[in-house]
Amino acid sequence: MNKFKPVDPIKSPRFSGIKSFMRLPHTTTLENVDFAIIGVPSDAGASFRTGQRDGPAAIRKISALLRHHNPVIDISPFDYISGIDYGDLPVVPGYIEEGYKRIEENLFPIVDAGIIPILLGGDHAITLPELRSIVKKHGPVALLHFDAHSDTVDEYFGKPYNHGTSFKRAVEEELLLVENSIQVGLRGSIYSKDHLNIPKNLGFEVVTAEEIREIGFTKLLQKIQETIGKNKVFLTFDVDFVDPAYAPGTGTPEIGGFSSGETIDLIRGVKDLNFIGFDVVEVLPSYDPSEITALLAANVVYEFISILAYKKRLEG
Repeated sequence: MNKFKPVDPIKSPRFSGIKSFMRLPHTTTLENVDFAIIGVPSDAGASFRTGQRDGPAAIRKISALLRHHNPVIDISPFDYISGIDYGDLPVVPGYIEEGYKRIEENLFPIVDAGIIPILLGGDHAITLPELRSIVKKHGPVALLHFDAHSDTVDEYFGKPYNHGTSFKRAVEEELLLVENSIQVGLRGSIYSKDHLNIPKNLGFEVVTAEEIREIGFTKLLQKIQETIGKNKVFLTFDVDFVDPAYAPGTGTPEIGGFSSGETIDLIRGVKDLNFIGFDVVEVLPSYDPSEITALLAANVVYEFISILAYKKRLEG
């Protein structure tokens, strides 16, 4: 079987070539592909800082630093799985609902082919049409949501769609197995005393940053596993989960977050879940002059790829 894998950095300088993720082949073929990197360059749902449309390009550029073996999981992913950089999905600048339609429609052939999508945002509004597309193939899925914010606001200036409303709409549209879904890392000032009760009342398990520090990562990972179980799960990762000291390039930063090292440890800790898709959102390059936020996002994606290879190895 023809397997798609990155260019060897020992044979080709990292600064050369087209800026695909990890220098994977840029192709839209759906044959002999296990996963596809897909950009979603939309910031039509951003409420404060904008420019997340440039996130996919920034993540791809810095991803040239990634190498082929993951020493912690002890796996060389491309010995087991084949991956491509599919390019970007079409969006409509300034028109979020039309953009949603295009994201959903153009993602579906990839998902329908049995390929695991790994999507690069873009602001967090993009996860709603991604879920719409995924549910057409898999039915409702569990959600593993790393974020400083719950994104369950009902409306924003009287409008139903922005990056803070995605998961309220997802519950209403019955896209999620909400009783098997969990939001991790919520923190910061909130709109009202009862604001944290909104996701809980929708049915989400919620673990705040303060609770994580109280119970520790081992118990957190147990809670994640117990909540999701063996259900199919989509992992959505907002880079503002990470403290802005480590990830300054984002739209709505919140202090008191986690380090980049802690974050990667957590991602590795969920490797036994039944993943059917991933995204990384809210990278904002104009606030990331040293590229450390994009580098973090690229490494999170690398862990996603490593997890898929780990699962494939287990299957024999």
